[in-house]
Amino acid sequence: MATLSDVARRAGVSPATVSRVINGSSKPVTDELRERVLRAVADLQYVPNAHAQLLARSHRTAVGVIVHDVSDPYFAEITRGLQRVATEQGRLLMICNSYRNAERELEYVELLRGHQVAAIILAGSGYHDETFTRLLNDKLAAYEATGGRVAVIGRHEHFGDAVMPDNRTGGWLIGTELCVLGHRKIGVVAGPAILTTITDRLAGLRAALAEHGRSLPEQRIRYAEFDRDGGALATAALLDDDPGITAVVALNDTMAIGVLAHLRARSVAVPQQISVTGFDDMPVAQDVTPGLTTVRLPMVQMGVRAMALALDPGAPAPRVEVLAAELVRRDSAGPVPGFAATPDRPVTGRAKTVRARRGAIRSDDGVPAAPN
Repeated sequence: MATLSDVARRAGVSPATVSRVINGSSKPVTDELRERVLRAVADLQYVPNAHAQLLARSHRTAVGVIVHDVSDPYFAEITRGLQRVATEQGRLLMICNSYRNAERELEYVELLRGHQVAAIILAGSGYHDETFTRLLNDKLAAYEATGGRVAVIGRHEHFGDAVMPDNRTGGWLIGTELCVLGHRKIGVVAGPAILTTITDRLAGLRAALAEHGRSLPEQRIRYAEFDRDGGALATAALLDDDPGITAVVALNDTMAIGVLAHLRARSVAVPQQISVTGFDDMPVAQDVTPGLTTVRLPMVQMGVRAMALALDPGAPAPRVEVLAAELVRRDSAGPVPGFAATPDRPVTGRAKTVRARRGAIRSDDGVPAAPN
């Protein structure tokens, strides 16, 4: 088992410097030395002895949370769940907004490690960026070596506890719904392509379309900022390039609100002319006009479970919990013009929640909502 002295020799620094880096000392250490120490910790898989870990944990009362943007309703709901457990356990929550800036996330990990928080929770999508992922994992490994704990929400390449929203199934539910309603020309308003969340939601949507003999050409996908204005701008680009689109899938509800606003400005009736769907089922989704058909993710529960995992040492093996997605039908999605609605799939009416079970879509009353 590697010792602190082994790490010091590997990094070419003094043991005191290693101690300052891995224990988050307030004494300054240059970026170059810090990176050398972190690399040596990772290479040697250095872990302090159990007694040192207990000492390190004994005075840690705060939990650090890194989110993309807490003002985004998706992260606001997750934060509610995180706060619920933190409050019950007498913990202070330190929230850091990265605004989807990978460099800032790395800086926040260092900052939180310096404050010796009890746990760090990454509550946002992972990135398709190998360099960033390697640097992040090195920093998290160094933090865990001091006795800290890490949990993530969403698909990350970090080896550890994770809460996974079933984004792929959510995309499949939306795609299946639109195919059964007769839609063939479907456009997608997506967030940044670098996010793993976008990849997973698109993969599920594409899988559903393929099952119905349809495809999603790349030219019918517009990547934009994950917000209302991004949704409006992406919709404008979609319709300008292909006016024949009959349905727009927004990959989060905030973008979907932008889609609805743009269609309203063009005097396009929803869903009579174009159907619109969202993703997440944030609280406002049922209050917009028309009510938004969307995928419901248990956002508060995601926060609850992530905090519970982070504060419970549990088994040494990583624990991964997958939380199910559900389709919530409201009034923004309907059949293409001239397509007959089925009895269990009315054009309008009360909201209806649909879940994926054993490869089929079923409604709350157990009646199959789509043929196998």
